[in-house]
Amino acid sequence: MTQATTPTADTVRRLVRSLLPDGGRSDIRPVGTGAEPFTWYVGTRHVLRLAPDREASVRQRRELRLRDVVRPYLPVAVPVGIAHGEWASGLTYTLDTLIPGGSGERHDVSAVGEADLAGLLTGLREVPVRQAGVLGVPRAAPRSLEALRAAAARAAERLGAADEFDAARLHQLGAPAAVQLGAQPGAAVLVHHGLTGEHLVLNADGRVRGVLGWTDALVGDPAEDIAGLARAVGAPAAVRAATLAGYGARPCLRGLWLARCDALIHLADRLRGHGNDPLPPLRSQLERAWEAILLERVTELRDDD
Repeated sequence: MTQATTPTADTVRRLVRSLLPDGGRSDIRPVGTGAEPFTWYVGTRHVLRLAPDREASVRQRRELRLRDVVRPYLPVAVPVGIAHGEWASGLTYTLDTLIPGGSGERHDVSAVGEADLAGLLTGLREVPVRQAGVLGVPRAAPRSLEALRAAAARAAERLGAADEFDAARLHQLGAPAAVQLGAQPGAAVLVHHGLTGEHLVLNADGRVRGVLGWTDALVGDPAEDIAGLARAVGAPAAVRAATLAGYGARPCLRGLWLARCDALIHLADRLRGHGNDPLPPLRSQLERAWEAILLERVTELRDDD
């Protein structure tokens, strides 16, 4: 299979000139510092995203349709695509509006911002899953918290040996509790499945302006988005937002422990040399996921939670 050339600044400039009347005068710069830039700022109003392979192109085409579906349900902005096509044979691009604000990695969410996140979770739950399925959004079975807990226990031991984490803290999630926090049947909703800090756009005052990164959306366990928020904005803020959205103790606690286990596993894997994610964000995610909340212990949970 012929491999497409990695996009360069010249590639991007030529494409932008064909899409925008003043594209030749726009300041074009890559987002981030990766060796293969596929996302570019175009001036102060647009972002150009280039799919690196054919699988990503399929997800990007689906994302464009999904964003139009979810937009009416959400209280926060979703990027608007103003142009899309192919930047190389079989590889797609989309030129999107830039939502002004800062990354959730750099700003703390405020109490009003938590209400914004509650509106996000509520809106995702209201999107008809059948409509998402028609668009090709995949359906995923809930993860086993029991299996995840076992993997997290091994990760916690490695992190404890490296003086990165107190492995005894994981004992709060015993085997019976992991069973009790299994996903409830019939609870599948549209899940963003990528609510990282970099996909949340915040004002300096902590309000949530928008949500990016819809390519990994799926129909599945709503606790996955609660877990994403716990790693992105902290466990207390995530649980408060989920509670405001109408989720009971069971999905909130399930999301909390998914986040805590994931954070342990991801950091331990990175310290073993797997992947190339920077260590500081992984450590921050671990710290945020393990922030204490009022509802820490798994007690008798009502079935209607």
